Amino acid sequence: MRLPKINPDKPDIQQVQAQEMIDYAYAHGVNYYDTAWPYHQGLSETFIGKALKKYPRDSFHLVSKMPGWEAKKPEDASYIFERQLEKCQVEYFDFYLAHAMNADRLVQYKESGVFDVLLQKKKEGKIRHLGFSFHDKPEVLKKIVDLGFWEFGQIQLNYLDWTMQRAKEQYDILQAAGLPVVVMEPVRGGALHTLCPQAIELLKKAEPDASPASWAIRFAASLPGVMTVLSGMTTLEQVQDNVRTMENFKPLTDDEKKLLEQVVEIYQQSKTVPCTGCRYCMDCPAGVDIPLMFSIYNQYQLNEDKQAFVKAYTEAGESKQAQHCVACRACVPKCPQSIDIPERMADVKKLAERLMPKE
Repeated sequence: MRLPKINPDKPDIQQVQAQEMIDYAYAHGVNYYDTAWPYHQGLSETFIGKALKKYPRDSFHLVSKMPGWEAKKPEDASYIFERQLEKCQVEYFDFYLAHAMNADRLVQYKESGVFDVLLQKKKEGKIRHLGFSFHDKPEVLKKIVDLGFWEFGQIQLNYLDWTMQRAKEQYDILQAAGLPVVVMEPVRGGALHTLCPQAIELLKKAEPDASPASWAIRFAASLPGVMTVLSGMTTLEQVQDNVRTMENFKPLTDDEKKLLEQVVEIYQQSKTVPCTGCRYCMDCPAGVDIPLMFSIYNQYQLNEDKQAFVKAYTEAGESKQAQHCVACRACVPKCPQSIDIPERMADVKKLAERLMPKE
């Protein structure tokens, strides 16, 4: 849940604007609200609990996740879960997930008793539907699915990652297991909205009034077995755009799918970093704002606007810039996209050295 913030550098949520977004979404039929323990450094669950309190509890689905990496023993997991209920001001979660599952966490969640705790909470009626979110290879996903107690799975799926990050293979595994699919990162952290001019021109020619983001949402929502498509929104305009897309939903045609394949070909010609801006890599010990640096770098790779790069890089502030990366690699194991962050940060540094004015 990427809510609007008071200050881009701090987790505090812009309460009035965010409440307006929730109210608009609810009024227009949105009934699935996804949050998690670490979002907005712990403030997201508190906000969503407050924001939805005025609505009948049975009129929406509330979703949160177990940060099993913080649970060393069953008591830790139980404490976190009960605290989440308190923060969200509810007595149960409609959907609840083991958060960010991968090969290492599969072992960790087993050994620390997290799975046992979640199954017990389900027996108690505090979890209506138990699932997991996933960031790893399809081979690992199969092992997780084979545990056999899941009711749904959440994977990163969009038309770019369909083959690039083997999302199709992951989708097929969930389909074969009969598990409903929850889609995360359908717009890839905004990357499929801020495409290069050539790609945007292709989409606009086909659908002049449709946003690039709407194409990405439609790709995910057109797939059989998809239960819901998550979208991290920071403005009311983004909520309105998504509502328009889903209120008048049209599955992609074969011709439109071929058009998106052309967009992928164009995108792959760029040197962009596959960062979604999730910020799981932060905080950087050296002070680098990793997602911001990659965002600025990616925008230049897509539009080659030197003036915009210089402006954005300068406004980021000297202390957050790429040159401060010391390649300590503390960030690397935290990245769900498996990006070699120091290696790609070196690319940002080289670009800045070439484009920034010499003093």
